[in-house]
Amino acid sequence: MTSNVVSPRKKSEGDGRQLSPEQAAAAAMVAEAKARGLELTGPNGLLKLFTKNVLETALNEEMTDHLGHEKNQAEPGRESTNVRNGSRGKTVISDAAGEVRIDVPRDREGTFEPQIVKKRQRRLTEVDEIVLSLYAKGMTTGEISAHFAEIYGASVSKETISRITDKVVAEMTEWSSRPLDRVYAAVFIDAIMVKVRDGQVANRPVYAAIGVTVEGRKDVLGLWAGTGGEGARFWLSVLVDLKNRGVADVFFVVCDGLKGLPDTVEAVWPQAIVQTCIIHLIRNTFRLTSRTDADAIKRDIRPIYTAVNAVAAAAALDDLEEKWGSKYRAMIRLWRNAWNEFIPFLDYDIEIRKVICSTNAIESLNARYRRAVRARGHFPSEQAALKCLYLVTRSLDPTGTGRARWTIRWKPVLNAFAITFGDRWPAAETY
Repeated sequence: MTSNVVSPRKKSEGDGRQLSPEQAAAAAMVAEAKARGLELTGPNGLLKLFTKNVLETALNEEMTDHLGHEKNQAEPGRESTNVRNGSRGKTVISDAAGEVRIDVPRDREGTFEPQIVKKRQRRLTEVDEIVLSLYAKGMTTGEISAHFAEIYGASVSKETISRITDKVVAEMTEWSSRPLDRVYAAVFIDAIMVKVRDGQVANRPVYAAIGVTVEGRKDVLGLWAGTGGEGARFWLSVLVDLKNRGVADVFFVVCDGLKGLPDTVEAVWPQAIVQTCIIHLIRNTFRLTSRTDADAIKRDIRPIYTAVNAVAAAAALDDLEEKWGSKYRAMIRLWRNAWNEFIPFLDYDIEIRKVICSTNAIESLNARYRRAVRARGHFPSEQAALKCLYLVTRSLDPTGTGRARWTIRWKPVLNAFAITFGDRWPAAETY
């Protein structure tokens, strides 16, 4: 497709507006496409021809730089005898134009290494990013292949898509073993269940941890695949892994009240305070009570978790037992059993209470994980499950606005932490 040379500034026909060189070039191509009866999109549309022209022009410029002269303009007496040697056809896949047939220039000595479309490259970079994004949203390789065929008219096999997603395995391994900060203000931990086909489909726990640094930055520390149900024994191996990667001290470990977890945390970080999630405790309370009593119980448990200190909370729990103990013994036992892990946050400022009283920080992450897991149904292997969850992690907060809001929210909290844990707070030069 050819077009006339466009001047640096060109007036738009009819209204006298000044067009930029880019707008003038686009206008000329659109006008030519209309004259030739071409559609803007479609298998032989303007967009595909434009992509072909841009790629071929860039490749020819690269060849000129490589040889040091334009076509048929080699200087006499030069040392190199290398010249252009025709071209070879190649089909590449673009997310915008689908399959595009291009001519890649060749040189006689075979030393030309194109950069915009490298040798053996069949997909433009953005195609890989789309595949990874769709995989992170829970689509299977077959569904992604069908999506490309339907939307872009491009043939991308399931095997190709698997190879694209497998590229992140090395990246995921490096991410999972990266060094971590020495001190974290809080670490939120939880596990979700995913279905993995290992002979037969079964639930497998995947353990996740989010750390909040002393600068207020939130960081997903890792993902670990376990076996059976969620257990304190496996959490021990997770926490040891975090310690081996550099985490020497944690002020608070916030969890959902798993039995045996406080002893596990103490074995790794003796000074860490284990705080059970108040939201989980309240939610489990209503699972043990009748819906008809829900409003009254909601009013009666509120004085417990809003108490000024642990003594006032204990008195509120006694009042709850006196009123409801005979009818809901299991509810009272639930609070009594969780008491030692429930009361720690009551000893701290209101700023600290707000952020350590629940696992909401990791629950929002788990919600993203569950959406991807539900879309897939089950995974063929443990690695496939971890790969999907890692890609979800990698795609979190692409604009950075969430991180900014989080840091602003944590600034007053960190001031309270720095005062409360002054003897353990790292010196400024260490973070």
